[in-house]
Formats: sequence, C-alpha cells, structure tokens
Amino acid sequence: MRVISGSARGRRLKGPPSNATRPMADKIKGALFNALLSLGVEPDRILDLYAGTGSIGIEALSRGGTWADFVEQGRDQARVIRANLESTGFADRSRVHTTSVKAFLAPRRDTYDFVILDPPYADPDILQTLRAVGDSQLVQSGTIVVIGHWPRLEIPDELGRLECLKHRCHGDSCFSIYEVGEEREPEAPSGEG
Repeated sequence: MRVISGSARGRRLKGPPSNATRPMADKIKGALFNALLSLGVEPDRILDLYAGTGSIGIEALSRGGTWADFVEQGRDQARVIRANLESTGFADRSRVHTTSVKAFLAPRRDTYDFVILDPPYADPDILQTLRAVGDSQLVQSGTIVVIGHWPRLEIPDELGRLECLKHRCHGDSCFSIYEVGEEREPEAPSGEG
C-alpha cells in the first residue's frame, strides 16, 4: 500500500493491524481519484470516515488537500493512521478522532468539501449512515461524498440531499460518488381558497 500521486508519491503506508480492517486497494484508490479528476473535484477539506489506515485521506492530502480529519473507532487502527501521517509529513495538517462515526456525526461546526466513507461491507447500516452524512452539518451544497461498497449492495441514485454522479466497480470493490444538493424547502400544504 502506497501513496499514488502528489507530494508524498511513492511513500509506503503501514498496513492494517488486523484482518478486521480492509483498506481500499491501490488500484481502486487510483480509479477513485481518476474519477474525481474527471469530475473536476480537487478535495481541500477532507473527512475520512471508517479511516482504517488513513490511505484515502492521505492520498487526498498528497494531492493538495489542506486539512483532513480521520475518524476510526479502533485504537490500533488509529495508531496506524497516526504513524502513516507522520511518515508522509501530514501530521500537522490532520487530526485523528478515535470515536465511532455515529458519535462524530453529532452536530458540529466544521464543514468539508470531500467526505469518504469506506465502512465494513457487512455493516447493515451503510445506507442509513450515508444518508446521515448527507443530512449532517458536516456537508453543504456541492460537497462530494464517496462511499466504498461491495457490488451486491443496491446503491440508490438519490438519497436525501445526495445525488449520485458516478458508480464504478472493479472486481469485488465498488465506489459511488455523490454530490450534496441544495437544501429543499418543505412544501407548504395547499389550502383551498
């Protein structure tokens, strides 16, 4: 596992501390960033949820991002992320939060222009979590939200404020790229006049 492009290109990253963490393969990560480039997306403020080794957020920092927050519940995984940030020189432009994604999604002030979720494929709440991100204060109109998933998961084209821009699969790994749309005003009930 390595950084593919940018200022830390070629740097090797520490792998997961156990088989419980499944980092996105370099081939898939490369395809994801190529798809983002084709859409004109250049992440600046990054939120890496279910961060694992931090590979995706670190790739975004290497490609010009100015700040990244990494959220990972596992303490061993959080240590790996910190080590990878140190070895790539991005420790001063990032923070690792050792907490659950659900706890992190509670009302916050910061907003991001790029959010990546790469949850365990067996997580039964993947779509609910994706929707919660789209409904949260962490995103605004135009924020790009990416989710890594397996091919058998039915991913909708729209989910709350999220509108799908691309679905891509490579073998048994897929990702879907969404954009956060404008907040919709609730429709007023039509009265008879």
